[in-house]
Amino acid sequence: MNRYCLTLDLIDDPELIRAYDEHHASVWPGVLESIKHSGILTMAIYRFGNRLVMIIEAAEDFSFEEKAAADAANEVVQEWERLMWTYQQQLPGSKPGEKWVLMNKIFEYK
Repeated sequence: MNRYCLTLDLIDDPELIRAYDEHHASVWPGVLESIKHSGILTMAIYRFGNRLVMIIEAAEDFSFEEKAAADAANEVVQEWERLMWTYQQQLPGSKPGEKWVLMNKIFEYK
């Protein structure tokens, strides 16, 4: 199993943040199915203010590229992503159009 950590910022507006939290209290079933079928075993999103951190545990054969390709072909996921983009903002230093940014692990205690 592999673990990944990604980050993203929300637009710093309390009403938009509240709405984003509400959407994630009831994620659309089609989005959950796409996560499950991609090889992601567990996913959690944490928020502090407008900063988000996502922790993913995925199967050994999980691929971000394959997940992105499957998501691009899934209209439900694309609709969800368009909706979420109304609350999200790109991180400074990220690539054009890049939303969630993969973080580098710099320490681990086992």
